[in-house]
Amino acid sequence: MSRSTRTSRIPVPPVNVQYTTVPTSTSPHSPRSRVYTPPVVTSPTRSTRSPTRERRSSRSQSIRSRRPSDEYRGDTVQNVATGRVGGGYGPYAHRDTYDPTSGNRFAATATVQSEDSFDDPDKPLPAPVHPVSTNTLHYQWDVKDLDDDLHNIDTLHDPRYKHHTSFFSARGWMNIGAIVIIVVALVGLFAGYPIVLFFIRHSPPQLGFNLGGINGSGQVPVLPGLPQLIDPQTPKDALTKTGLYDGNNYHIVFSDEFNEDGRTFFPGDDPFWEAVDLNYWPTGDLEWYSPEAITTKGGHLVIEMVEMQNHDLNFRSGMLQSWNKFCFTTGIIEIKLSLPGSADTPGFWPGAWMLGNIGRAGYGATTEGTWPYSYDSCDVGTFPNQLNHDGKTPTGAILDGQLLSSLPGQKLSACTCPGSDHPGPSVSRGRGAPEIDLIEAQIDVVKRIGEASQSYQTAPYNANYQFVNTTPAATIYNDNITAFNSYKGGPFQQAVSAVSQTDSINYGGQGFQTYGIEWWSDRNNRDDGYVSWFQGDTKMWTMTAAAVGPDSLTQISQRPVSEEPMSIILNFGMSPSFQEQDWKNLKFPSQMLIDYIRVYQRNGVTNVGCSPPDYPTSDYINSHINAYMDANLTTWASAGYTFPRNSKYDGC
Repeated sequence: MSRSTRTSRIPVPPVNVQYTTVPTSTSPHSPRSRVYTPPVVTSPTRSTRSPTRERRSSRSQSIRSRRPSDEYRGDTVQNVATGRVGGGYGPYAHRDTYDPTSGNRFAATATVQSEDSFDDPDKPLPAPVHPVSTNTLHYQWDVKDLDDDLHNIDTLHDPRYKHHTSFFSARGWMNIGAIVIIVVALVGLFAGYPIVLFFIRHSPPQLGFNLGGINGSGQVPVLPGLPQLIDPQTPKDALTKTGLYDGNNYHIVFSDEFNEDGRTFFPGDDPFWEAVDLNYWPTGDLEWYSPEAITTKGGHLVIEMVEMQNHDLNFRSGMLQSWNKFCFTTGIIEIKLSLPGSADTPGFWPGAWMLGNIGRAGYGATTEGTWPYSYDSCDVGTFPNQLNHDGKTPTGAILDGQLLSSLPGQKLSACTCPGSDHPGPSVSRGRGAPEIDLIEAQIDVVKRIGEASQSYQTAPYNANYQFVNTTPAATIYNDNITAFNSYKGGPFQQAVSAVSQTDSINYGGQGFQTYGIEWWSDRNNRDDGYVSWFQGDTKMWTMTAAAVGPDSLTQISQRPVSEEPMSIILNFGMSPSFQEQDWKNLKFPSQMLIDYIRVYQRNGVTNVGCSPPDYPTSDYINSHINAYMDANLTTWASAGYTFPRNSKYDGC
């Protein structure tokens, strides 16, 4: 009968069916595989078996004679024979009808049904045994074989396996070692090699007796890439100095030679300097200060003023500050520079000066109530306008019917109430931001010669702004070139000032001159304080503590020579409030050139830093940082703060 007609056969009654699974090895300890042997069927309609069926039967008998004991197979044979397993799936699954298009679910193609095992196609197909259950679990027909453990590949999650691992195993150390080698190799490639290459190409300079030269405080090593207070290119003969006023020996503590071209001074560019970005409104300046106006070129610091529209102003120039980066207390500072323009054309206002670090130049909120105070007494000198509550006394604080002082009072006075907002070290310590001007260049419009205004600006004020200008309180060393300044101050500062002539060749880059001060103060001996100005190696004039002593007319006490840590400021400005401009003869662009800046202190005395223990500033600045960073905040109140109460004026 053809295969195409077999599917139409009528099912026959069930017959006895035998199933057998056998091992492939007779050894109970050797690996075995399960082999499926086709069933031996006795058909009720065919009693004669084909030769092929006979051979298979004989082989089955032979295999069954070698099968393992019923201890391993009895339960399987019983379940299969009764139809309890094999109905759902597995090697004993069956179908009631034959579908030639249906394949084994474990094969990719259609498979031939078990009927192909019969030799005679005319023989009727045996009727399958109907299983008792068709919802058997996976592999219920299977029991444990002796070789099952050899086929179990999931030893990681098998609870019968115990895993013994150790971090200190040989394999673990090899893994760690390999990782370390890779990391070291990568670091060496991307970090070590460039560093070694840099040192090979840039050998350190040999200065003094050792690397970096030496000074009075010991060796100063050259550390490439790290900021150095003393410029390695400072000449050896400039590492020490003798005071022109006191004759003491001094050692260098800071220098900048500006020999590296192309330096910039935007915020964060330099460890010691920062150029501001603002208009200096307190003095009515005509220019906008921009970091773009300052660089180094040809061995000089260059501050250039150009005529250009900038922030609704017609000029752009620069101001460089060391505020909160480099400060010092007492010593010698000298700056070698070439003034802008010419000695016969008025209008420019170049300056080199210092300010107490508790105030920041150009940031009005920080200077309100601090500039230019240098005062450590608790009296009327700390009051607003230097007047009592009655607004009339002392009479010395009234000048021709006008207020002598327009200051709001000393914000951080010695009268500060306990627990108030104060930089310390205690609320009884008067603090402020006095100003010392090394030079503010101006032109004598009558003689048409250059002059340097050399001033100490302080508060509170003497009556009529008149300091003690007689020797020994104040001394001028050469009346031919130096004279006391006719400007003594105004409502916002008292100026203890003199004016010295400058050499006309030292303008416009044609020549350079040094300008500087020698400054000393001692809180324990305030009468010893002084400031002495010099040009080149020549003393111009000196003021002592006696020049700003007590004043009975205004009822104020001694104003100490500044004991505050002072920052350095270099600027090139222009303001009618300082001197009228000669627009016809002023030339733009114009440059102010600084060759170097050097700072010295007495041997045995080193006080460098912007927040020394006896006059701290850092915590106070950080607590009011918005005022010190936002030039648009012009008053302390606009920054969100109030003056602490004054125990003598307000009460606590």
